[in-house]
Amino acid sequence: MYFNSNTIIFVQNSSYIVKNFLSNIEICVNANIYLKDPSSSQLGKKIIQGSIELMHEIGFESFTFRKLAKSISSTEASIYRYFENKHKLLVYLTSWYWSWLEYRLMFALANVENPVIRLERAIITVTKQVEEDGNFAHINEIKLHKIVIAESSKAYLTREVDHDNKTGSFSGYKRLVERIGAIILEIKPDYKYPHMLVSTVIEGMHHQRYFADHIPSLTNSVHGEDAITNFCKDMVLKTLQIKPSGKYT
Repeated sequence: MYFNSNTIIFVQNSSYIVKNFLSNIEICVNANIYLKDPSSSQLGKKIIQGSIELMHEIGFESFTFRKLAKSISSTEASIYRYFENKHKLLVYLTSWYWSWLEYRLMFALANVENPVIRLERAIITVTKQVEEDGNFAHINEIKLHKIVIAESSKAYLTREVDHDNKTGSFSGYKRLVERIGAIILEIKPDYKYPHMLVSTVIEGMHHQRYFADHIPSLTNSVHGEDAITNFCKDMVLKTLQIKPSGKYT
């Protein structure tokens, strides 16, 4: 089963059905990003797995297809059959992450009727520390999350951003923001800045996670809690002037 913006998740009472459903999910990435779908072959999956490992280790600036080819015992030519350049590969990785996070969000919000609880759960889902999924053997979501935190802005802070946007390179990220923005408008129909608020929370979380790892004096650490997620939730609720549900304290 493929996951895209039209996928609807239904939570069944049977845990077997839920696990079976999740094990058959495949994340779709916009076809304009790659030359050949890496999920369609073992080599393609090996390229994605190796790129996550290498980019997490040495960073995007030092990352090259030559180094990647060496690390996965392949050739540069084989990698170029899948991606035009390393920027397209980075866009693929970040796009996969946003679509994966959207799928996690939809699953987290299924069958939750209270919009405030849905909003709180949505904020938690997109700002919390990532755990490895287990449903995608070639993807280490923890390391991919670190790449998104440190490198994702390089996917769109380019001269080609307008063209990339028109061809759908950022569709997963935009859908995620739109979904959470729709919850905000459900609670506060007159609020004028839902997408701005959601994207500020997500990008701000990236900065705070990065600061926590590298420049801790620019953020706050509170013993016994995820201070960054709690801060994001607190900021959104106070901005919208709505009371917490009391479910997440």
